Amino acid sequence: MSISDFDTPTTALDDIAGDYTLDVSHSRLGFTARHAMVTKVRGHFADWSGTAHVDTANPAASKVELTIKTASIETGSPDRNGHLVSADFFDAENNPEITFVSTDISRDGDDWTITGDLTIKGVSKPVTIDFESTGSARDPFGNLRIGFEGSTTINRRDWGLTWNAALETGGVLVSDKIKLEFDISAIRNA
Repeated sequence: MSISDFDTPTTALDDIAGDYTLDVSHSRLGFTARHAMVTKVRGHFADWSGTAHVDTANPAASKVELTIKTASIETGSPDRNGHLVSADFFDAENNPEITFVSTDISRDGDDWTITGDLTIKGVSKPVTIDFESTGSARDPFGNLRIGFEGSTTINRRDWGLTWNAALETGGVLVSDKIKLEFDISAIRNA
């Protein structure tokens, strides 16, 4: 077996059924928010875990669960990170985790739609995320890996994240709309 054997997908989409652990070190749970009405601030969560059950024959039997450590938010600014974990936003001391549990999954070819309950600060609301399969392959260690990319936009106020500051020129400091971005790699359980 040569290194080139790992460069191309080796498994058809229908052969990926099974139980998976999301590979945090090769994945990203990110977000983008408009700041001061003129620019975007990007960030991600560094500490999280997740599992997935993929059923290609009956996608509705598939399941996804995520647990995110709220205090692991990273935006590239220690001051901003500190404000986001404070009571003004996530109140990480009293709400140490954000969770997502799927309630419905459907598939159309390589595209998957996952609906589930996103819980932030004790408030659960449904969220629908469209994902595109980015492929599957065996890694050098013999593990079957699958990849998916997706995004959705939510209104942070729906989860009680209401802090803001008015701008002298009109508008607000932080947008209500937050784009959630997912770049996921998962390893099938042995």
